[in-house]
Amino acid sequence: MPVRHLIVVLGDQLDRDSAAFDGFDQRRDLVWMCEAHEESTLVPVSRPRIALFLAAMRHFRDELEEEGLRLLYHSLNARCRSLVAALRADIERLAPERVVVVEPGEWRLREAIRELGPKVELRADRHFLCSHETFANHAKGRKQLRMEFFYREMRRAHGVLLDAAGKPEGGEWNYDAENRKSFGRDGPSKLTMRAPRAFRPDIVTQEVIVEVNAEFADHPGALADFDWPVTRKQALAALSDFIEHRLAAFGDHQDAMWSGEPWLFHSRIAAAMNLKLLRPLEAIEAAEREYRAGRAPLAAVEGFIRQILGWREYVRGVYWLHMPGYVERNALAASEPLPQFFWTGETPMRCLADCVGQTLRYGYAHHIQRLMVTGLFCLMLGVDPREVHRWYLAVYVDAVEWVELPNTLGMSQYADGGVMASKPYVATGRYIERMSNYCGNCRYDPSKAVGDKACPFTTLYWDFLQRHERSLRANPRMGLQVRNIDRLSAAERKAIRVQAENFRASLRTTSPS
Repeated sequence: MPVRHLIVVLGDQLDRDSAAFDGFDQRRDLVWMCEAHEESTLVPVSRPRIALFLAAMRHFRDELEEEGLRLLYHSLNARCRSLVAALRADIERLAPERVVVVEPGEWRLREAIRELGPKVELRADRHFLCSHETFANHAKGRKQLRMEFFYREMRRAHGVLLDAAGKPEGGEWNYDAENRKSFGRDGPSKLTMRAPRAFRPDIVTQEVIVEVNAEFADHPGALADFDWPVTRKQALAALSDFIEHRLAAFGDHQDAMWSGEPWLFHSRIAAAMNLKLLRPLEAIEAAEREYRAGRAPLAAVEGFIRQILGWREYVRGVYWLHMPGYVERNALAASEPLPQFFWTGETPMRCLADCVGQTLRYGYAHHIQRLMVTGLFCLMLGVDPREVHRWYLAVYVDAVEWVELPNTLGMSQYADGGVMASKPYVATGRYIERMSNYCGNCRYDPSKAVGDKACPFTTLYWDFLQRHERSLRANPRMGLQVRNIDRLSAAERKAIRVQAENFRASLRTTSPS
């Protein structure tokens, strides 16, 4: 039967209410999906991330077929190297009147699809709560963008956590200062903590796992523990599980870390949301209901909502406002290679061994592990930010470029020179010692910057301040930290520089060229 509209559904657009299906005619329209090899090999994508995307795509395909929709689905064994090349070939073969595509979450793919010709109709992705135009208007005329001001506008626009007078609940917009508690020496064991709901792979997901292990055997990561939600029903169950069992305690300890405890009180729904199996307003409204019902404290609810309504929408706005040049930014002229242990987890630094090992095992680490362990280390070491970006995009199951790139290159690595963050987030090993138990049995001492037991984080912290002293002194938020290096003698400064350079040299010998 002739095809009127060829409806393209990308791997991170698994939403039956997507704009792609507006006006869908079951007799004349055809849904098109493709498991293209290129999408897993542009960077060495980890097996957990590949498996999650493919399992979710196949379940969505099956749901559409059960509904009676016509589909053209290219599975992995179809050997489609390039998504765009496969789509071009099918457009030529099927000759549809129109090719309907919701805007991809990646600049590269959006531009490549646009180049397919005049038949392509790009539709806005209404999953998000802030359009490109709205964000551009917010940014217009501002010398600096700051998430906090954007977040307040979003709260007002969507009527979230406001009182009867339209003011923020509790009198404050942001309760971040109340959400930075550590677990202390006893750890999380004395707290009521329930592991997130796991989703045992069904036969569809099991088949994906077998295929991914065979096809991508040389890719990082493992699939023995794969239990992510891969359908909308499972995603809603994961959200309900978090709201009922962990939201109330999320706020206090959202920045805390503990060895062998990857989930703690975190939601584990970002991947489902980024695949569009969950809608942001569903999560926001569910959390606000808990506050209104008196079942979760305001600080916890506000902190969770800020991550979605504030940060998630903000980073997307930054991405589309500054691409395509954003990915090339390198304000600190960082050029070191990414250490090889980021692909293996094999390092004597306990914090990095735990966070990287956890990442490779599950495809997951929470935001402080990403910002203040792996990201902090790369920033102070001076790793080329594009290499850091490629690693984060490869290994995390929730990584889609629109959200991953600004968080990595901007927030974590300060490579954009202050677009995303007002200062580089740097700290000694003492921060990790305070917020985790990683330092307890580590061979390094976070209080020492030089010597055999010197913590690399502490050495690199003082070295970072010295290397970028001139530019950091001009940043008012870095004043106190930079002034601390004035207390160092010339001999101490030199000793730190030598220790840092020797450490970098030791990593270069084990990193690929």
